Amino acid sequence: MKSVSAVFAALADDKEDADSKAGLASLLKTLWPGEYEDERDARFINDRVHANIQRDGTFSVVPRIYAGVTTPDELMRIAQAAVKYQVKMVKITGGQRIDLLGIQKADLPAIWKELGMPSGHAYAKAFRTCKSCVGTDFCRYGLGDSIKLAQTIERRFQGIESPHKMKLAAAGCPRNCSEAYVKDIGVVAIGEDKWEIYIGGAAGGTVRKGDLLYTARGHEETVRVIGRFMQYYREHAKYLERTYGFVERVGIDVLKGILIEDSLGICARLDAKIQEAVDAYRDPWREAREPAYERQFEGPRLVEVLRETDNNG
Repeated sequence: MKSVSAVFAALADDKEDADSKAGLASLLKTLWPGEYEDERDARFINDRVHANIQRDGTFSVVPRIYAGVTTPDELMRIAQAAVKYQVKMVKITGGQRIDLLGIQKADLPAIWKELGMPSGHAYAKAFRTCKSCVGTDFCRYGLGDSIKLAQTIERRFQGIESPHKMKLAAAGCPRNCSEAYVKDIGVVAIGEDKWEIYIGGAAGGTVRKGDLLYTARGHEETVRVIGRFMQYYREHAKYLERTYGFVERVGIDVLKGILIEDSLGICARLDAKIQEAVDAYRDPWREAREPAYERQFEGPRLVEVLRETDNNG
């Protein structure tokens, strides 16, 4: 069963449950990353148009800026698009990105084309971003190249769907300027090419320092362990369960046994499955040129949009 409708047909006598659709879609895409049959009515409005709906019915557009490092050319394109589409606010986000607020739904494909940048997935239950400090390039305290590692992490895992959003960070030393200790996954350089990997941190409604999962050597091992935890979380967390709740529920010692000591003999499978998800990734903003369905960006009346948003939380 590789579609939400197929699950309902086989297990619920074709009786659909609207509240279950998004969770089922997330799980099926995790299980079948290259074969999942996408049905857009199983998505919330944000995921159908790849932008975050605002209280006035307009949308925000957040292009991906890898590890918070941009260029003059990208900044000029962002500024030109903001002027052309009369953006109501240009906001620097906490994830080191730039948010263009107040975009009309019909204008989304055009602004994506003009930006010429991939989606930042600021609207999705997915990998969001990997924040970084300056690292060793300029900072006199830097013990590890956090910018390069953060960009590697973000390019590899961008847009990978999960039970809830995942926010990451890389810190070039324990001074923790990128707040890695309180991210879903955070990595901290401690010198000699060693990186501490913390999981289950939070700094929102819940505040929690992440638990130390492992101390890796080098970027390659660090990225591999991060991907392994991501995949285990994707497969075993409850839908809408953040990593901090998942880590507390399962227990850090259990997770160390499974993901580091390979107590269940599944590490190789987890590594392979996250690679499948990476290989299946497709930038959703490509739908600016290849819409997923007819009238995708022709919106219903504002009152209908806001009613659906209220119903979906």
